[in-house]
Amino acid sequence: MTGRPDSLPLAWASLLIEELYRLGLRHLCIAPGSRSAPLTLAAANHNGMRCHLHFDERGLGFFALGLAKGLNQPVGIITTSGTAVANLYPAVIEARLTRVPLLVLSADRPTELIDCGANQAITQPGIFASYPVFQQALPTPEPRLDPRFLLGSVDHAWQQLTQLVGPVHLNCPFAEPFYPGQGEPLPASWWQPLAQWLVSEQPLTIYHSANAGVTPTPEREPEWVSFSQQRGVLVVGEIRYPEEAQAVARLAQALGWPLLADVQSQLRLSDGVISHYDLALHSPRFRGQLAEATVLLQVGGRLISKRLNQFITTHSWQQRWLLADHDERLATDYGLQRRLVAPIALWCATHMPPQPRAPWHRLDRLPNQIASSLPQWLPSWSEPGICHWLCARNHGPLLLGNSLPVRMMDMVGQLSEGEVSERSLSQVITNRGASGIDGLIATAAGVATARPDRCTTLLLGDTSALHDLNSLALLGKLTSPFVLLLLNNDGGAIFSLLPGAAALPQLDDFFRLPHGLDFAHAAAQFGLNYRAPRDLAQLDEAYARASQGGVTLIECRLPADDAASVLKALAGHCQGL
Repeated sequence: MTGRPDSLPLAWASLLIEELYRLGLRHLCIAPGSRSAPLTLAAANHNGMRCHLHFDERGLGFFALGLAKGLNQPVGIITTSGTAVANLYPAVIEARLTRVPLLVLSADRPTELIDCGANQAITQPGIFASYPVFQQALPTPEPRLDPRFLLGSVDHAWQQLTQLVGPVHLNCPFAEPFYPGQGEPLPASWWQPLAQWLVSEQPLTIYHSANAGVTPTPEREPEWVSFSQQRGVLVVGEIRYPEEAQAVARLAQALGWPLLADVQSQLRLSDGVISHYDLALHSPRFRGQLAEATVLLQVGGRLISKRLNQFITTHSWQQRWLLADHDERLATDYGLQRRLVAPIALWCATHMPPQPRAPWHRLDRLPNQIASSLPQWLPSWSEPGICHWLCARNHGPLLLGNSLPVRMMDMVGQLSEGEVSERSLSQVITNRGASGIDGLIATAAGVATARPDRCTTLLLGDTSALHDLNSLALLGKLTSPFVLLLLNNDGGAIFSLLPGAAALPQLDDFFRLPHGLDFAHAAAQFGLNYRAPRDLAQLDEAYARASQGGVTLIECRLPADDAASVLKALAGHCQGL
């Protein structure tokens, strides 16, 4: 920390930011505001902190979420008081449900200005309900307060952030004045308790945690020995880290079990993966073969496929286990017999069978038949056809929008071969915690900022894009190639796929909400390149050019019922296999 600010609010904020830097924070996402001026100035004046600015707090929150996912590091957020804080709520929810370390520093009015009619004053402590893994309302800075209280509070919050892994909220009230040269100067005595800390580069309090990565050996777990010798299935949900994904693949191969890998698992390229199982589950023959399994080991986070989830919850398993590196409940039917909480890669490595076992199944036959038939079944200029095409073209971080894009990619997506060793830490990235359609452009901008060495692609629907249109401003700041591949079917086409919805006379006016808009002027307003291909050949050329540099919005206009009709036809093909 260089220099000593001349006012208490600035000194308080400077200590807070410096302590966070010593703990390891390197990125702060900031929206402008007056009440937050001490925090903003402290961040701006810090030589080691990288600051990211955006005018819209909702977009800022999702940008921070994407940045944290891309970096695999905690990211901080600074906002002013009032509804600015409330605008972070969707991103905080998603961070909690997907275990992303976000640190919210919300400026606030002092207690005496709450509930008295003061401007821009709301009740901020507890505003995010139970979604933060830790939250603390700091006091308004006063000369009588020992500054070590602040540092110790920051250290404790950081410990919770990194150990529990999720959002943390520190509410930071400030009384005026906020700016340098105003108010009474701080006495030298206020700094005396910090004499050692000021000449150090370490945080005030260093936490040491016991090693939580120790797992028992299989020999000490007779239940696992018995479980692993059954006809088992290994299902993998969201996994962020390639080393974890590959450890799961090796375990499945050694056990001789079929491996059903979600598109979020980073495993669609691995040997032995059962591809296109979502489509195969339409086939009675495939479901019958899968039903021969007696035990299930599920690994990682949430699954996208509704058909797979339904099979898991309705099949009569003898045993059903779930492994993840956290203790979140992930069984909506409450049907688990064992919940394993351990580092995924370590657990898989320590539970390998002594000798590889021959597969008990031939479940790959029908999915492989589907894979070879998809080029003939899929119209090339259709939403599912574009998803299938994109898998062979993309070689960088791929973000999948919620609603239809992520579902279609899970059905028909087979990730391309290519430079596997150079894939990003999170090659396929989703916001499937709360599965909202808000903040997806901002999330992708955060990921792209974290990975400037590769071209980032965001596959998004038109309604999702309209939800986050302000965040196109974030794309304009990127220095790396970025492609927003926008599937415009004029509204919420997913409602045409929901049971019973297609027959509703109110479908268009109350659910799908056609808007009749295109995005050419939006791209121009925010200074983005724009392409509007009309067939797959034009799309292929536009994507190849966009991947070389700049930020490009590629808009594919498609009929409203395109996806529904193609996916229903696919289901019919698969039912007959």
